Amino acid sequence: MELRVTESSENELSIEIAGEDHTFMNVLKGTLLEREDIAAATYDVNPEQSGGQTEPILTIKTEGGVDPLEALEAGATDVREKTTAFRDAFESAA
Repeated sequence: MELRVTESSENELSIEIAGEDHTFMNVLKGTLLEREDIAAATYDVNPEQSGGQTEPILTIKTEGGVDPLEALEAGATDVREKTTAFRDAFESAA
């Protein structure tokens, strides 16, 4: 997975996540929105609409002085924990 920060400020981060699609981006966005320190999370797969950028760009806005990069790291950890819990439940059911 290749990541590239496209914009960064005190409470906002936009990051390009190469090679991913709606499946991963929806899971990450949804998990971020469950966190209290995230004011907004969204992604766009083609912000220039025609002939432009096609890799998804995730944008998050934080509140309460939380660093957006740290919030993204915490959200990614949440995704990993949920994935592990799902896999364990699936394997137990089989």
